[in-house]
Amino acid sequence: MRVAFVGKGGSGKTTLSALFSRHLARSGAPVLAIDGDINQHLAEALGGVEESAPPLGAHLPEVKDFLRGDNPRIPSAEAMIKTTPPGRGSRLLRPLGDDELHARHVGRAGGVPLMVTGEFGESDLGVACYHSKLGAVELYLGHLLDGPGEYVVVDMTAGADAFASGLFARFDMTFLVAEPTRKGVSVYRQYRDHAEQFGIRIAVVGNKVTGEDDLLFLKEQVGDDLLTHLEQSPWVRAAEQGRTAPGPDALASLEPHNRHALTVLREAVDAEVRDWNRLHGHAVEFHLRNVHAWADARTGQDLAAQVDPDYVPGGGAAA
Repeated sequence: MRVAFVGKGGSGKTTLSALFSRHLARSGAPVLAIDGDINQHLAEALGGVEESAPPLGAHLPEVKDFLRGDNPRIPSAEAMIKTTPPGRGSRLLRPLGDDELHARHVGRAGGVPLMVTGEFGESDLGVACYHSKLGAVELYLGHLLDGPGEYVVVDMTAGADAFASGLFARFDMTFLVAEPTRKGVSVYRQYRDHAEQFGIRIAVVGNKVTGEDDLLFLKEQVGDDLLTHLEQSPWVRAAEQGRTAPGPDALASLEPHNRHALTVLREAVDAEVRDWNRLHGHAVEFHLRNVHAWADARTGQDLAAQVDPDYVPGGGAAA
């Protein structure tokens, strides 16, 4: 199941992404964390890099060439854009599978397998869009055959910027992390309004709650979308200062209420039922939007022809 953490900058979404990933890993569940934020801090939040791996965003042409496989609708990596959906002949992946892409691009941080998009380099400044790096994550998720009990946790870009690409529609569950402030819930309203257009469910996770007044404020602002909350955490502060042991087992000393909140998050994810038709339908819709907006003109090709009619990954048509 694919899980996104979004929220205002400074809300704690990277911290929550790391805590949830470590919570899953501690239970023995297969989990892959992905740092999709422009500020790459997830490895540090997980407990520090143990095994580094090349970033996806820096190897986008190779990622495309690998994923297109023998799909006759995609003659080359150059003809593949970030929204190109899989079809018959495409190379579909199992989470953390025994394949070239995972072997090359999955590292490890704090005991958790980790994939990163990569940071902006000097050559990117002033000329590049970060969504070009995120395109590798979008393609990866589009070619992933994950199932119940398998978790991919993505720390997304701050604010509502995720809606500038089709990546936001690739998830089974989106957790919006909100502090109990007016600024903290402002991104929630933006995200809610955009998500409703596509039938995408979001659940709000209150963070840094210090008492009943904070909790009441969140309930008044987000209503039934408030799933659970985490209290202001001395354990998290100690971890951010490097005063806790790395690895999933360190969560044993996390405050009981906050450990329970992580359990609530997992229960919400596990209750979701994957709708492959909806997931793939969104992928095709956003691909066609990009095709008509810019991709055909830029490539000089009819990229709408990349859509394989009646094909749905996970529906028995996978190569």
